Amino acid sequence: MVSPNQYSDKHPMQNPRVVSELLQLHNNKLKRLAERLDERATVLAVVHRNLPARLAAQVASAGLEKGRLTLGVRGGAWGSRLRYVTGELRGAVGKALGTDIISVRIRVLPPAGSEP
Repeated sequence: MVSPNQYSDKHPMQNPRVVSELLQLHNNKLKRLAERLDERATVLAVVHRNLPARLAAQVASAGLEKGRLTLGVRGGAWGSRLRYVTGELRGAVGKALGTDIISVRIRVLPPAGSEP
């Protein structure tokens, strides 16, 4: 049986802590991460609402940073279609979020299940 202070005989744990204690130590980082995830989810929802349904279904991620809207799309062909509507999308998303979008960046995401 492994003792609570070790995870193997060769490598004793340096500083064992309770998980709740670790979460409290990194609470600010976790809060910032959660806020950022919420912001990205909001941007993605706004993008989806302002695209045709078939095209919206292919946009997997969206983020807004320093006036740049970055969209992650599933496949190059969908990326090309998305480029045709970026002008309208930029205005609609910017208006909905109350910010100026200076540029739109489209990134083609690797297929699901592929290795990095």
